Order: sequence, then C-alpha cells, then structure tokens
Amino acid sequence: METRVAVISLIVADEEAVLQLNLLLHEYSQYVIGRMGLPYRAKNVNIICIAVDAPQSIISALSGKLGRLPGVNAKTAYASSTITS
Repeated sequence: METRVAVISLIVADEEAVLQLNLLLHEYSQYVIGRMGLPYRAKNVNIICIAVDAPQSIISALSGKLGRLPGVNAKTAYASSTITS
C-alpha cells in the first residue's frame, strides 16, 4: 500500500488530554517517524509535532482522533506525493 509522509501539528491546551493523546500515539506507533514536544508555559499550552509515514487513510484517522480530544487542536500537512523510497 502506498504511504505518505506528513506532519501532524498539535496545540494541547488541556493537560487532561495528554494521557489519551499518548495512548493514541502508542496505538499508531508503527507509523510514527518522530515526535517533538515544546511546552509553552507563558501561554499554558504544549506544542507537539508528529512526523508520520503511513497510508493517507491512517494519517487522516489519527489526525481526526487527535483533533477530537478535548482541548487539542490538530492540523496535518502532507509532503509532496512525488517522494519515493
């Protein structure tokens, strides 16, 4: 199956969502290339970027599930579909 490279960017404003967020990332861990998290204490939010390589349907499902968590905003950016391995 063809895969895409994408970055899912998250703004986490509710710390209570972190446990559920980490459970979702563990569930999809086979697709995760890497993850970077930055606490922004001045605004009381956490910024998380997750790089993934997965079928587009999997990326959409993960992004949707993350974005439906209370206090979590999610946006996805896809690499050009011309990337080959």
